Amino acid sequence: MEDKVRINALLDWYMPLLTERQKKIAGYYFREDLSYQEIAELEGISRTAVYDTVSHCREQMNHYEEVLHCMERSSARKKLYQQILDCTDNKEIKDLIVRCKNTEE
Repeated sequence: MEDKVRINALLDWYMPLLTERQKKIAGYYFREDLSYQEIAELEGISRTAVYDTVSHCREQMNHYEEVLHCMERSSARKKLYQQILDCTDNKEIKDLIVRCKNTEE
């Protein structure tokens, strides 16, 4: 289960880097929680082709994160924003931090 949560987070960052076919199949599998067989029937391809595409997407997005660290850095920034919010009563600073946090979503 944790893997699907992580991959969904990676999809938020790296889905634009996938091919259209990969986007569609990854979306079905990770976001809509369809089985390999259900996706194969929808797309008119073999279950093995779906499995291979999902596996390749997973590997590709993990590689992107290993190289680019977008998700990791965003998570670190969010934690720092929260720490700043917790340390100040200054409304202007809080407003700026909230705006920063919103750019992460």
